[in-house]
Amino acid sequence: MRLIPALALAATVLFSGTGLVSAQEKLLSERGDVSIDQTSKVDMFRPEKDKENIPRNFQKQPPLIPHSVKGYVVTQNFNKCMDCHSKERAEETGATKVAKSHYLDREDKKLQTISPRRYFCMQCHVPQFDAKPLVENNYKPAAKN
Repeated sequence: MRLIPALALAATVLFSGTGLVSAQEKLLSERGDVSIDQTSKVDMFRPEKDKENIPRNFQKQPPLIPHSVKGYVVTQNFNKCMDCHSKERAEETGATKVAKSHYLDREDKKLQTISPRRYFCMQCHVPQFDAKPLVENNYKPAAKN
């Protein structure tokens, strides 16, 4: 007997359109009016200009990339980031040196070159873009102790 009122309520919601997007209403995409299998010509994000190091918002946060990485190539055989950030070149270029932890394997043994686990920099380190937020954000970093 409880099933019938539940079905009646579900049918009312379904047919009234309450909470649903109507067939005539068009959803707007941040990519513009382009189907998912096409490349959008909309330039939503502009890399920010080079700037000083960006303060971290929480402990152990990977540093943010304070410069454009447009055209940077990171493949299995080459990593453009290491041109400046490797332990051999950082002092000369004035770039932040890659952390010692990036030269350790899974058993914490020291390696001569960067660990394969840490080789693809932009898995953790992200460049900054001048883009309006997609949703409102009121995040505030935790107070430092």
